Amino acid sequence: MSTSADYAAFVCEQISPYGECRSRKMFGDYMVYLNDKPVLLVCDSTVFVKKLPETDALLAHAPSGIPYEGAKPHYMLDIENRELLDRLMPVLEAITPLPRKKKSTSRS
Repeated sequence: MSTSADYAAFVCEQISPYGECRSRKMFGDYMVYLNDKPVLLVCDSTVFVKKLPETDALLAHAPSGIPYEGAKPHYMLDIENRELLDRLMPVLEAITPLPRKKKSTSRS
């Protein structure tokens, strides 16, 4: 079951106080970007956060799940928990690097 565009928009609405948010559809689900940094996965209408040392203390009591086949376990985020988002989103934005630009494959 894939995620709806409406749910991805809802996730962006929830984290928009922390910066510019957008989502990108990938294989029926979504990657959510904050200030152009990929911070959240939304798969099957569930929000996932990569397990990182910087997020372990904040999400220690959050359930874990696998967002897609072959992925490592991620934290499952309650996207409506404003108190948690107030602490988590600045951390994710600070530690997540901008994606590298892909090299052009066109030849002159």
